[in-house]
Amino acid sequence: MAHYAIGDIQGCYDELSVLLEKIGFNHGTDTLWLTGDIVNRGPKSLESLQFAMQHPDSVQIILGNHDFHLLAVGYGYGTTKRSDTITPILNHPDSRKMLEWLRHQPLMIRNDSHVMVHAGILPQWSVDQAEDLAREAEAELQGRKYEKFFAKMYGNTPIAWDENLSGYSRLRFIVNVFSRMRALTYQNELDFDFKATLDKMPIYLRPWFRVPNRQNLSHKIVFGHWSSLGYMNTNGIISLDTGALWGGKLTAINLCTEAVTQVAAINGLDWRTLKKD
Repeated sequence: MAHYAIGDIQGCYDELSVLLEKIGFNHGTDTLWLTGDIVNRGPKSLESLQFAMQHPDSVQIILGNHDFHLLAVGYGYGTTKRSDTITPILNHPDSRKMLEWLRHQPLMIRNDSHVMVHAGILPQWSVDQAEDLAREAEAELQGRKYEKFFAKMYGNTPIAWDENLSGYSRLRFIVNVFSRMRALTYQNELDFDFKATLDKMPIYLRPWFRVPNRQNLSHKIVFGHWSSLGYMNTNGIISLDTGALWGGKLTAINLCTEAVTQVAAINGLDWRTLKKD
């Protein structure tokens, strides 16, 4: 039995299929974590989402920012963008069932040694505190007032954590940390603009996982989201988004042995050149 994690699929279902075959994945004995952003921009968002739904005993996902975008659009609180490839999901006869399934997925998963989130964990949060905050946001997302949640979800404020935050400001901050965070200021404020490689990071910013005295070192944190970061296994983190969507690679890691397996984007896939639905 092996336990794998794979970085952001974003509709790159063909690459996922090749990667699973390459590692010899067995749905009867092996388990798989997917780091979120199952859908969007890649050519087969529908197939990628259906794959996750069809294997509940072997596959677990967490929600990424593109998954949240699909939910918001699907429930009428967002608008599609030119680069989106979620129309086949929205137009599918089982669209409502798919949205309901996705809405009930977590923001964070943990075991004894690893935690999986889409973007990261705020440095001052312990793993236990992060899990409590994830469950807090999930309760709202999965509850009766979920439509209001999506109506209030979009936004870049607040930028700093305060335990006294309340209401939708608190929920929005929690969701932004788990699904959108990359760089922080030296006051641990969220910066939503920087998306490039570490060597291009301005001096007033630092990656969330290099903040001194991080409180979540009890587990290795597995995440995706930051495609320009590429694969990293250091500082108690495993970064798995290696840009398959951009013509890069799709990456899997065996979390027990830390053996890494990658497949290249098929036929030079680059979402920027795809014909959109």
